[in-house]
Amino acid sequence: MTAEAPPLPVHNIAEYTVGEIAGAVKRTLESNFERIRVRGEVSRPNYHSSGHLYLTLKDADAAIDAVCWRGSVNRLGMKLEEGMEVIVTGRISSYPRSSKYQIVLEAVELAGEGALLKLLEDRRRKLADEGLFAAERKRALPYLPEVIGVVTSPTGAVIRDILHRLADRFPRHVLLWPVPVQGDGAAEKIAAAIEGFNALPPGGPIPRPDVLIVARGGGSLEDLWCFNEEVVVRAAAASDIPLISAVGHETDTTLIDFASDCRAPTPTAAAEMAVPVRAEIVAKVMDDARRMVAAMERTWEQRRVHLSGLARGLPEPARLLEQANQRLDAVTDRLPGAMERFIARRAERVDALGKQVPNPKAAIEQAEKDIVGCARQLGACMKAFLRHEAQRLAGLDSGIRLGNAMTRSLADGTARLDGLGKLLESLSYRRVLERGFALVRDAAGQPVVSAAGAGPGAAIEIELSDGALSATVTGAAPGAKPKPPARKPAPKPKPGGDGPQGTLL
Repeated sequence: MTAEAPPLPVHNIAEYTVGEIAGAVKRTLESNFERIRVRGEVSRPNYHSSGHLYLTLKDADAAIDAVCWRGSVNRLGMKLEEGMEVIVTGRISSYPRSSKYQIVLEAVELAGEGALLKLLEDRRRKLADEGLFAAERKRALPYLPEVIGVVTSPTGAVIRDILHRLADRFPRHVLLWPVPVQGDGAAEKIAAAIEGFNALPPGGPIPRPDVLIVARGGGSLEDLWCFNEEVVVRAAAASDIPLISAVGHETDTTLIDFASDCRAPTPTAAAEMAVPVRAEIVAKVMDDARRMVAAMERTWEQRRVHLSGLARGLPEPARLLEQANQRLDAVTDRLPGAMERFIARRAERVDALGKQVPNPKAAIEQAEKDIVGCARQLGACMKAFLRHEAQRLAGLDSGIRLGNAMTRSLADGTARLDGLGKLLESLSYRRVLERGFALVRDAAGQPVVSAAGAGPGAAIEIELSDGALSATVTGAAPGAKPKPPARKPAPKPKPGGDGPQGTLL
């Protein structure tokens, strides 16, 4: 038996798909919470690479996801950070794929001044820890700048106050970089202006400022917030041109005041810090000139008095000339007698030297005698030399000496040749044959030195002392032992070579 399936129950409840339920929830949320304001603490803000912003709003009781689309992120006017307390404006919606509801942000504002101050203090501590506010980073302002760069709004009263104050104190060339000083994008434009002034090359078509003034009039903390943005503070700290911060009134403080090289309480005070008072400089120059002239007059007077005192210590020139004239007269009177005595002494010395010189006539006669004696000796020497050479030449007979030399040379050569012949004869093998020995040669005329060198039937030639005989070998003698062939010694290598050295025999 087979069991039958139980019948399905019949319901009168409507059936929905998952998508229909999600869509209904989404429409319900968006219709009931079309535009709301929610206060909470920012948690896990995530600026996605697509440009969208995802975060979570939370309080002590609950948390809700939030999203801000890319088109609205740029209009928020601030960058959300962890822990900020904000009030957001938007609408409630849902994300059907994850069954979550979320708030779509359209606007964000900080929840009261206390939150702003807390954010400001946290940012100040962070930048101070990085060393952006260190005193050693700050530079001195130039005493009299040629060009002043101003970063402010072109339509406000700030630029007019700065120009008016500069004209009163010391007119200078002013370059204005117009920027918005509050609202969306103001911080980025202010930072770009500071960086743009620093990027100007020295000596270019647009003069590079010697000092920068970043100025704005007074306002609330929210109005001045762009000067607390991190991008503006970092641009001010990185500026190579000395920078004066003149934001708000004297009681207003922004982060750019800590990063700048000098803080002015007002924009007008910034102009006063940038340039000195021209009238004061002119007055100081004139006062210095007057004091210099007075000092020169006092110096001249002191030198004149000193010179007068030195002049009183000198003798009178007339008296000096009187003594010199008297000495000149005395010397002039002694001059003739001195000349006469000098000439007399020189004459006596010349006479004494003249007596020491011999008479030239006697010297010539003596020289003639010496020459005659030398001539006699020279003639005798020449005659003796000629006799000696004649005798030596007479003893030289070339024909006799040559014949004798040739005879002696031939005799010596003959004797030497006879000796060599006798030596060769004594070493000849024929002397061995005369003692009863014979020389056996084969058909090729080569000596036979062993019995193995001539086999039976070989033709040989036997040379004796008185002639040669031809014979034929019939066999070895009875009882004769064949001698083993003599082993030739291994050739010795040549000195410096590789092969054996040949013999002459």
